[in-house]
Amino acid sequence: MSEAYIYDAVRTQRGRGKKDGSLHTVKAVDLLVTVMNGIRQRNNLDTALVEDAIIGCVTQVGDQGADVAKSAVIASGWDQNVSGVTVNRFCGSGLEAVNMAAAKIISGFSNLIVAGGVESMSRVPFGTDGGGMFTDPAMIMNHYLVPQGISADLIATKYNYSRRQLDEFAAGSHRRAAMAWKENRFAKSMIPVKDIFGNTILDKDEAVRADTNVETLATLKPSFEQMGTLAGLDAVAIQRYPEVETIHHVHHAGNSSGIVDGASGVLIGNKKTGKKLSLKSRARIRSFAITGTEPTIMLVGPAPASRKALKKAKMEVTDIDLFEVNEAFAVVPLFYMDEMKIPHDKLNVNGGAIAMGHPLGATGAMLVGTILDELERQNKTTGLVTLCIGGGMGIATVVERV
Repeated sequence: MSEAYIYDAVRTQRGRGKKDGSLHTVKAVDLLVTVMNGIRQRNNLDTALVEDAIIGCVTQVGDQGADVAKSAVIASGWDQNVSGVTVNRFCGSGLEAVNMAAAKIISGFSNLIVAGGVESMSRVPFGTDGGGMFTDPAMIMNHYLVPQGISADLIATKYNYSRRQLDEFAAGSHRRAAMAWKENRFAKSMIPVKDIFGNTILDKDEAVRADTNVETLATLKPSFEQMGTLAGLDAVAIQRYPEVETIHHVHHAGNSSGIVDGASGVLIGNKKTGKKLSLKSRARIRSFAITGTEPTIMLVGPAPASRKALKKAKMEVTDIDLFEVNEAFAVVPLFYMDEMKIPHDKLNVNGGAIAMGHPLGATGAMLVGTILDELERQNKTTGLVTLCIGGGMGIATVVERV
């Protein structure tokens, strides 16, 4: 068996996922072309040696349909022998792509793969693809399925997280992200998106607001109260969790992940191929894991997935220097810190999706690059990336610098 080494990790800036967002005019394929060409140029890469492009994408219709991974391979002008596959594990899709690539490398069946993700949420809104989990009344009622925002509020209610705690975390995410941008901590991984004239369209993550504070967040109305009460979805969740008499709606636009556009890419290979191409390995993937969780509460998967990944790596939580936990909702990282007993100064030190946004299919691979950059900046060794996933799942990956 081989070891899976990370040779490069890049991402685009995140643009607001609305029609007035800076990346709205850029198709998903072109976002992927940006990161793929960035990887090729940065590494003087002979693309004929890349065997596959594994790309996460959640809403695979319209611009993002028809196997957007292979479409991007063609549009990038990569060697025709490079194949492409698009995968959907909801919010974990980008990290799933990385883990799938690592598994192929470790097994010895592949030597060099590009993994990553893309989501153009301004052009292809979440939910456009439909699906029984979100639209079939029988599926919803028989299995107590509710939207993620209701699940987030359920966790906050069940485990006694106040709105102020969530807002404090959210304001901190913006402060950390603003500081990271000020200090150019993301510069190593950033690949600018350019127009046809070569002009940079966006030079920073568009949603970060350095002036965000608890007082301004306190003025925002809960996002999921109306659907919970008027649409009866609170009652659906309470059928599964009768110990919760009333769900307190504490999440809103300011303490939930932002809707954005973006793409990411990670170059993963074995040692022999890296040496052949004179690539410098940045880290190796120690382990990875996926787990299912109860689907109504849905968003509690990061902790069990992390424990599973740590066990596979024969490591303890205290062996990890830095954590990246996707900030789908503020309660997710707060609950994770309590479950795993880790301090906030080791988690999301450069902010997260509440400040920068969550381009669904791309985020997991983005976080791999983020944690590698920060491990190198702090001269630390081990990192763990994890995300909660719709439908009740969690995913985690342990990386170690080399």
